[in-house]
Amino acid sequence: MEKLNDIIFYSIEKSIKTYRQFAQKNISKAGIEITIDQWLVLKTIEEDNSISQKDIATKTFKDVASITRIIELLVQKGYLSRNLKSQDRRRFDLTLTKEGNTIIDKMQPYIQINRTQALKNITDEEIKNLHSILSRITANIS
Repeated sequence: MEKLNDIIFYSIEKSIKTYRQFAQKNISKAGIEITIDQWLVLKTIEEDNSISQKDIATKTFKDVASITRIIELLVQKGYLSRNLKSQDRRRFDLTLTKEGNTIIDKMQPYIQINRTQALKNITDEEIKNLHSILSRITANIS
């Protein structure tokens, strides 16, 4: 009988979940009051400030309702401003505030420390191979 630990997708999911818990613990310990998911939304908007909420959801692997809640929290925290689009009043322009840019900058050293710890004893070649394998898995099922 097949065991969970023998299933590659279980191992991938376990690695992701364990990394996110580790990273969130370190961010919280540093006194930064933001979640990984909130940071992902801010980073996504930083990269493309014209992105729609639907596209944010797709890019961050979340459903639209979750993104709506995260955006609301980020607006309440003062990290995002949300303004109605003049041409379509059902849509919003999302803009990072000064505080939003500051929190992204403040997070960067912790993100780097977390990644360095997680990738300790893994070579650049192994990372390159993993990227290649994961890309092929994605292509196989897309």
